[in-house]
Amino acid sequence: MAFAQLTYRESLRDIETCLRSVGARLYHLGIHGHVSRSTLADANENRDWRIYADLAQVLIGIARPLYAQESFGVELEQTVYALDCTTIDLCLSLFPWARYRPKNAAVKMHTLLDLHGNIPAFISVVPAKIHEIHVLDQLVVEPGSIYLVDRAYLDFQRLYTLKQALAFFIIRARKNLYYQRVGSHPVDPHTGLRCDQIIRLKSFYPARYYPEPLRRIRYHDAATRKTLVFLTNNFLLPSLAIPQLYKCRWQIELFFKWVKQHLRIKRFYGLSPNAVKTQIWIAISVYVLVSIVRKRLGLRLNLYPISQILSLTLFEKVPLLQALSQPGSLDQISLSCNQLDLFNL
Repeated sequence: MAFAQLTYRESLRDIETCLRSVGARLYHLGIHGHVSRSTLADANENRDWRIYADLAQVLIGIARPLYAQESFGVELEQTVYALDCTTIDLCLSLFPWARYRPKNAAVKMHTLLDLHGNIPAFISVVPAKIHEIHVLDQLVVEPGSIYLVDRAYLDFQRLYTLKQALAFFIIRARKNLYYQRVGSHPVDPHTGLRCDQIIRLKSFYPARYYPEPLRRIRYHDAATRKTLVFLTNNFLLPSLAIPQLYKCRWQIELFFKWVKQHLRIKRFYGLSPNAVKTQIWIAISVYVLVSIVRKRLGLRLNLYPISQILSLTLFEKVPLLQALSQPGSLDQISLSCNQLDLFNL
């Protein structure tokens, strides 16, 4: 927290810079001239990325209570998290420290997303060559919560750690899973369910690392014509709730898509690991900050229009609620620059 408290105003100025189109002429904002790319690169190289990570954690701590009652499609009292990662490609010649394959470089952004409001609760940025399962060691497990885990994180020893921490997980099973059926429950095949079984692992290392029973649910998705097999340590939820919950994991894919498309983390200003992490954490801070504005002001706009309006009215003396609540405000602001209107001369 010390980093965020000492440089809070400076960090907010960098967030505002990230919201703008760097390098464009910002006459309508009162800034005459170009924002130098080298200036941003030097700032990202020299300022510790933990400043922005701490700032993001402060904002996350504000945002999550605001969205605690937000519905995500399945009515549950427990907190539900989705864990996954996205790969951010880099140029190998410029980022040799992030070598991933012989001809390219990349970093992975591992994210634990709270599905109540789609607010990230945990983020880790590491070189892409580091395997996903190591991120499970960094999680601070919340007892009673449900973790929807991507199949890349399947490691029975670490899943057993989740179970011992009194948390629940749902993960897809691999095809070569060797198990023994201990019992089964009746299912309605018209819902897509094929079986609901209690099993024990039979392979040497999985059985050693996870010595207790698991619940195995087989489900046929009529829309995609795929049959999916899930493993969970939750024996209390209804059978159909397990595939319904896992389907909600798609929200994290939409989160990754939104961040990549709208927050400018495809081109980096600075070549060091510190510069890359700085820009990613600034992008996360922007996402959470816009989410806070949307909830506190009770706006019905999506996050992207809000971020566009904020970027264009950043230095205008207009009340925030007025700028965001006017109908067609985005169109009006877009025409406030010095460019003439073709059809209203």
